[in-house]
Amino acid sequence: MQYLMSVIDDTGNLATPEEDASINVFNDRLQAEGHWVFAGGLGSPDAATVIDNRGGEAIVTDGPFVETKEYLAGFWIIEAPDLDVALTLAAEGSKACNRKIEVRPFL
Repeated sequence: MQYLMSVIDDTGNLATPEEDASINVFNDRLQAEGHWVFAGGLGSPDAATVIDNRGGEAIVTDGPFVETKEYLAGFWIIEAPDLDVALTLAAEGSKACNRKIEVRPFL
């Protein structure tokens, strides 16, 4: 089963060189153990653009304008046999990147 591990940041800072090195070690381990599917870091929310095409014409706006301290900073998509393994990997990923991790299964 595949899981999304979302990196939740509340610092507004990029990863430090030490965090980057720790993330690279974690990524290498995910790949070596067959859990790796895909991963990536994301730009800050102020670099985002929102497109709303639910009406008659697409509306493009800067944003979202986040009113919370926490935002999605990056993610891993992993393969794990069950939620327990995914949660164990998320705990290790949280330690590696020094940020909170949210885990969700793909439908």
